[in-house]
Formats: sequence, structure tokens, C-alpha cells
Amino acid sequence: MNDQPPDTDIGNALNAGQHMALRNLAMKKAGKDVDWITISDARALTELGLAERNRSGWRITAKGEAMLGEAEPETHSATVLPGPGSD
Repeated sequence: MNDQPPDTDIGNALNAGQHMALRNLAMKKAGKDVDWITISDARALTELGLAERNRSGWRITAKGEAMLGEAEPETHSATVLPGPGSD
């Protein structure tokens, strides 16, 4: 029996391969080229509701995007470069 509430943060439950697969699916959705993902990792993500399979392959779900966003908040800072003539 599962004693965890259904919306428990499952980010800690992912192994490195599953986490990488989830990141690759997010990048794929953004239109970037990504490596192949391991079927067992994709199936595990599907069981957790973080990905789904359709005719064109694996796809990240809204739940997967939300979990990934919580696990990897953006820490990038923009670098502003001076334009021409701004000595």
C-alpha cells in the first residue's frame, strides 16, 4: 500500500537516467535535437505520469514539466553586452 499522498514531490524518486530522459523530453518539446532515451526510463516516467507515449514517440506531460521546473529552477542570469558606440 502506498502511504504517500498522490501529489508528493517525486523528483527525489527519479534515478539519473530517468531524470536525463525527462530533461531530454522537455528539450524535445522545445524543438531542440536530443539523444535517444532508454525505454525503461521512459516507461518509468510514464508510470509516474511524467511522460506519455503516442505514435510519434515519448512526450513530456504537464506534470513532468512541473516536476522538472521545481527540480531545476532557472538559475541563469542574463548577460547584457554593450551595443555599438557605448564605450
